[in-house]
Amino acid sequence: MVVTGGQRNDGAVLAAVLADIRVPRAGAGRPRTRPVAVIADRAYSSGVTRRMLARRGIKAVIPQKRDEIAARKRRGRLGGRAPHLDAEVYKNRNVVERAFALAKQWRAIATRYDKLAITYRAAVVLAACITWSRI
Repeated sequence: MVVTGGQRNDGAVLAAVLADIRVPRAGAGRPRTRPVAVIADRAYSSGVTRRMLARRGIKAVIPQKRDEIAARKRRGRLGGRAPHLDAEVYKNRNVVERAFALAKQWRAIATRYDKLAITYRAAVVLAACITWSRI
């Protein structure tokens, strides 16, 4: 989990979030460090994000913004092909949104009373641990 300032663009820390991924394997072996796909909303639709994911071999399941679609169509053939969106996989994005909504049930997380990022991150981790223990 990476905590940033409220005014900072989420796309700027996407590389740091991807670098922190460690998924343990069922048996022995190194943990997986690369997800199969990244499911995100239109805020992550930039070409920079898509290229970064493609370089890492990660499938981008991100719809395009309306202005990006219009700009591509204005350019005609030079605009290129629209990136593929797997609509069935994109439907699973609600799981992440529900997890954020559940975390925001904690008033201290929703309002960000903590001044220090490390304290706020600890509260989010604690909320996640308590939520996971209830499942």
